[in-house]
Amino acid sequence: MKIRKAVIPAAGLGTRFLPLSKSVPKELLPLLDKPIIQYAVEDAVACGIELVIIVTSREKMAIENYFSRNMALEHILEQKGKGILSDKLRHISEMADFRFVSQKEMLGLGHAVLSTKEMVGDEPFAVILPDDIFQQREQVLQRMIEISEQYQGSVVALKTVDSSETERWGVAKVNRITGSRYKIEDLVEKPHPSVAPSNLAVMGRYVLMPEIFSALEATSPGWGGEIQLTDGLKSLLKRQGVYGYQIEGEYYDTGTIQGWIQTTVELAMKHPEYSPALRERLSLFKGDLPQI
Repeated sequence: MKIRKAVIPAAGLGTRFLPLSKSVPKELLPLLDKPIIQYAVEDAVACGIELVIIVTSREKMAIENYFSRNMALEHILEQKGKGILSDKLRHISEMADFRFVSQKEMLGLGHAVLSTKEMVGDEPFAVILPDDIFQQREQVLQRMIEISEQYQGSVVALKTVDSSETERWGVAKVNRITGSRYKIEDLVEKPHPSVAPSNLAVMGRYVLMPEIFSALEATSPGWGGEIQLTDGLKSLLKRQGVYGYQIEGEYYDTGTIQGWIQTTVELAMKHPEYSPALRERLSLFKGDLPQI
């Protein structure tokens, strides 16, 4: 079945970015010339997804405003002879059919996904965490969709991490099928390195079968007192196959201030428009960075 819908959870409090995130959703922080969350939307659209469901909260209406058309602003830009910019703004709202769900309580990623049950319905769908950006961009999700269609099961993105860092992610116990494809045998949320089943961590891309909703409804709060998507998938394993796709290339984590800065610099260094000026500026230091 064709994957037509994607869920983008964006209701979190963004505490790592306080005090900025008190009034500005961290998902709208700029990453070069567009906000972080737009990368997630573009990846979904590039894979043929038509309906993008964004999970927000009442404090994050700015996200809904960003993806909604502002005809008054477009008209002003056109009057000022800035039609290209007006078209660019219109394109944002026309990339997909956008729907918004308010997560009334911050009860975890699993709860955020569960809140979209009525909109998703009885069909497979994608989940994209906007904090996670991959060098391969939409190719990651496209490969996962292909695996899901082949095996008729849910698929998670996997990446090898340092064994000492397993407490940051959900970690998978796997059997390799072939190449970068795995059958998931078990999942553990943020395990201590001494008990981690592997060093393959679950990253922010999922293709989920609709049965995940009933699994999440039966899932009790786990790590951090929240309903974890990892625990829901662990329960789903008992009923149907869950698979993994090991990503290649760079992985960027924009969920922390340090990660956001590093991602901005790395992407700017690779961008044809921004790279020359940035490299010229950095060359002035001649190996000596400014003192803090």
